[in-house]
Amino acid sequence: MSREKCRVVVLISGSGTNLQALIDAAQSDEADFSISAVISNKADAYGLTRAREAGIDAFAVSHRDYPDRETFDGALMEEIDRHQPDLVVLAGFMRILTPEFVRHYGGRLLNIHPSLLPKYQGLHTHQRALDAGDREHGVTVHFVTEELDGGPAIIQAVVPVEPGDTAEQLAARVQVQEHFIYPLAVSWFSQGRLRMLDDRAELDGELLPRGGHRIAD
Repeated sequence: MSREKCRVVVLISGSGTNLQALIDAAQSDEADFSISAVISNKADAYGLTRAREAGIDAFAVSHRDYPDRETFDGALMEEIDRHQPDLVVLAGFMRILTPEFVRHYGGRLLNIHPSLLPKYQGLHTHQRALDAGDREHGVTVHFVTEELDGGPAIIQAVVPVEPGDTAEQLAARVQVQEHFIYPLAVSWFSQGRLRMLDDRAELDGELLPRGGHRIAD
């Protein structure tokens, strides 16, 4: 008897390219997870269209309808919990989450960040890597904690910085890796292989290095 698939809710704010990678992975016959719902804080986010075209329930909970972050996050949690997720995945969700929200989904909340964390937390990561003269850049999937972009790393993909790179060129190469490692991390969680243990990520019963499992482009 096959075991039930891991139920995933994905949060987005924009076009949803990482969402599309997750949708494609979930549609595979071998997938260990299914996407129960996609929720955006912006009603016009193209990712909602991607979800609906894939037959996935899609909803908007606009942050503009609420007086503060706490009230918005409360409404968002209510919508998420309606779908009884095993895992909540942030895929370009451009909101800073309250500690209460993070604690509510502790150990089952993932994010993807376009840098080799702990480098370049926050925004404009590609330009910051170029400005610093870095020879490599990349992307990290991590568990979410109350520290912004500071939770335990699960997997990093390393991308070389080429001479003459623009931020847009570098971002495009990093995005290719994003679409590979995010579904992989979600699959690991869905298979019961991945968990958060205090301030570290554990895969197959072994603590991962501080930077997570590393792959090179």
